[in-house]
Formats: sequence, C-alpha cells, structure tokens
Amino acid sequence: MHDFVLPELGRASPYGVCDLAANEAWVSVGTDHDTAAFAVEAIRRWWATMGAPLYPDAKRLPVTADAGGSNGYRLRLWKAELQRLADETGLEIAVCHFPPGTSKWNKIEHRLFSAITMNWRGKPLVSHEVIVKLIAATTTRTGLRVRSALDENPCPAGVNVSDADMATLYLRRDDFH
Repeated sequence: MHDFVLPELGRASPYGVCDLAANEAWVSVGTDHDTAAFAVEAIRRWWATMGAPLYPDAKRLPVTADAGGSNGYRLRLWKAELQRLADETGLEIAVCHFPPGTSKWNKIEHRLFSAITMNWRGKPLVSHEVIVKLIAATTTRTGLRVRSALDENPCPAGVNVSDADMATLYLRRDDFH
C-alpha cells in the first residue's frame, strides 16, 4: 500500500502484518517516514496486541516480506531493528523475502490491502482518525478481522547502521540459500 499525504495533516503510511492462520491483521498508520524502524514497530505492535496472546508459547516468528521498501533484504536498519525486537521478545525471527519483482505474490497484498482498498473506496481520507477507523472496519467474506492504530513515533529517514553495529547482530542464512 502506498503512503498518502494529507493536506495540513502530513503523511499517512500504512504497514500491515497479516496472520494467515488466524485470519487476522494489524495495520499501523505512521505519520512520519516509511522506514525499517516503522516497519518493525508495526510488527512489535502486532506481537504485543495480537500475536503474543494468540501464541503464548511461541519461540519463533516467521516473517515474509517483499524485497524492497522499508523491509528490503539489503537494509541494515531492517536487520538491526529485527534484532532489537528479537532481543526484547526472546523470539527467533526468521525472515523470508520474496524475490525482486514478485512482491504481488505476497498474501498481504491479496488478503489485506486489497480488502482495505475496497472498503475505503469513494470515502474521503480527510484525517488520520478516518484512515485508522476505515482500516479497522475492514472485513472479508472469509472472516478476516483487522485492527489498526496510529503510530506517531518519529521515524527519520537516512539512519545508518555501521559495520561495527552489523557485526553485533546474530544473522544466520538458511541452508536452503
């Protein structure tokens, strides 16, 4: 889904987490830049409000992501923020990226964001509150339930992660790759 610029209000950047097994989703609507820090904060909020209560014994969190944007496989900040989330939660986070050019294969595009788009078509997106409420009111015939909240945390663009910081991360490539 794309960012929206609202006159006099600023940016609205939706980032979603879709739990296919539970048929539930979380969408954070950011008011600053769509960065890796914002993306991981959305995952953190999903985990705290929906994931942990549903999966209290989880030890591992599988994440699929497209190959670009705020969760691209080359982004150092994405990796550093995920490490921070793993440290906070005690979860092993396993990320699988879709190959470049195939992000539309991602189920979140089909199951979540297409339903959101259909739900708010023809409705003026005049405030952050309206956007959050329209997203949270999204349902599908298959029973998808969506929760949403505004994320007003600053997410400055251009945050660099040094080689020294990268060396402290626990990254392990899967044997398949």
